[in-house]
Amino acid sequence: MSLFGSDALKGKKIAIIATDGFEQSELEKPKKYLEGEGAETHVISLKSGSIKGWDEKDWGDKVDVDKVIGDVKVADYDALVLPGGQMNPDVLRTKPEVVRFIGEFVRSGKPVAAICHGPWTLIEADVVRGKKLTSWPSLQTDIKNAGAHWVDETVVVDGNLITSRNPQDIPNFNEKIKEALVKDSVNA
Repeated sequence: MSLFGSDALKGKKIAIIATDGFEQSELEKPKKYLEGEGAETHVISLKSGSIKGWDEKDWGDKVDVDKVIGDVKVADYDALVLPGGQMNPDVLRTKPEVVRFIGEFVRSGKPVAAICHGPWTLIEADVVRGKKLTSWPSLQTDIKNAGAHWVDETVVVDGNLITSRNPQDIPNFNEKIKEALVKDSVNA
C-alpha cells in the first residue's frame, strides 16, 4: 500500500497519450493519483525523450516519455487517459497512428478517460456517435456534430468513456477512472 493511496489498482497499467502542449495538471494529477492507487502509468507520445506541458497561460514543465506510440499495443494496457490542453489533442488528432490506437482502445471496451479538449481525439477516432459526453465548453458543437450528446457536468460516464470538463474536475475524473478499473477487476 502506498503512503497516500491504496493498492486498489495494483497490477493495472494505464496509457496516457500526450504531446507538447498538454495541460500540465490534466496529465500530472491523474498520473500521480493512479500511481498512488497502485497502478503503473506510461506516458506515450509521438517522440521519445520528453514533452512540455502548458500550465494555464504559459509553458509548463517537461514530462518524460515512457513509450512512443508506434511501440505500444492496446493489449498492453487496462485503461487510457487523454489529457487536454488545446494544443495537445489538436496535434494528436492529426496523427493516424494515435487516432487508430484510440479507436482500437475504445472498441476494446476498456476504460478511456478524456478531459477538457481531450475528446477531440475521440471525435477523430469516430467513437462518440450516440454517446453522452462533456468537455471544455468550446468543444460542444464539435461533439454534437460528431453525433454525440454534450452536457455541462463535472464528469460523465457512458459505457467505457469517461469525460470531464477542466482541471477543477480532476478529483471527480480520477475517482471515475478508479471506479471503472476496480469494476473491470470484479467483472474479469
